[in-house]
Amino acid sequence: MIEKEVIIVGGGPAGSSCALRLEQHHVDTLILDQYAFPREKLCAGWITPEVLTDLGIPDIDYPYGLTVFHSFHVSFPKFQKEIRVQQSAVRRSEFDAWLLSQSGAPFEQHRVQTIQQKRDRYIIDGKYACKFIVGAGGTSCPVYQSFFRNISPRSSDSLIIAMEEEFAYDIEDSQCRLWFFENGLPGYAWYVPKENKFLNIGIGGKSAKLKEKGISLKEYWGQFTGKLEKEGLVKNHIFHPKGHRYYLRQKKPVMRNGNALIVGDAVGLATLDMGEGIRPAIKSGGLAAEAIVNNSDYSLSLIPRYSLFSIVCSGFGKQIY
Repeated sequence: MIEKEVIIVGGGPAGSSCALRLEQHHVDTLILDQYAFPREKLCAGWITPEVLTDLGIPDIDYPYGLTVFHSFHVSFPKFQKEIRVQQSAVRRSEFDAWLLSQSGAPFEQHRVQTIQQKRDRYIIDGKYACKFIVGAGGTSCPVYQSFFRNISPRSSDSLIIAMEEEFAYDIEDSQCRLWFFENGLPGYAWYVPKENKFLNIGIGGKSAKLKEKGISLKEYWGQFTGKLEKEGLVKNHIFHPKGHRYYLRQKKPVMRNGNALIVGDAVGLATLDMGEGIRPAIKSGGLAAEAIVNNSDYSLSLIPRYSLFSIVCSGFGKQIY
């Protein structure tokens, strides 16, 4: 049996940032993840300046491509607007692997199947044991399923489903573009150029609203990619999108149950305007680590509710889904 003070299930930004803070406090920590890193992770990859500040890492130390945007071209059904921003984008396959290495914590590739609580220990698959367990395994996190699903169910109204693709492409238009409510989509679509000639495109919307409309996200995807081709933003590309789901910020989630804690998408913390998950994940990971070190609760109070619109334009500082 491998014994640790803390085991973190999930090696993404939430888990890695939690491990980083625990290692700074010299807490014996292990990260488990079902995938080897680097691994594919589809994501627009929004990085605000606060992300690296929260990590205590200057942007000059990031060794991979960091695409900086000073403006976004935003389209609504009846108007368009160029807005000034201070945002960056990363390739998540690079960023997540880098952040995992920065944490300094040991890592093992292992798919968690069962978690049992025996007295003051958590036993994982009969192989690992720990005093504290942190669920950082995303929407389907096994820690959430084992210890939080019944006491803190996520709201079905906040479930977002998305389709996206990231691929190598000789980009001609380097402007980041966002389309809100295009063709009645209850959400938005994006076009995000990245460093080293990679492009991320995608659409996302509220699952409940899509069901009400009786229109599948796949239909919206077809309309969106047709628009990209018509406007010359993507030419002669055969699309192979993948789908995923996550939850927008929950109102009053339970984030600690005994010595089990959940962070990031395991809670449901994506921002209400943009569905951004990286900064809330990193912030929650650090707060969970402090809760373990200080044996205290942690709450949503320091985790941002909004990202882009609440920062750049008070007129857009509202929920858009």
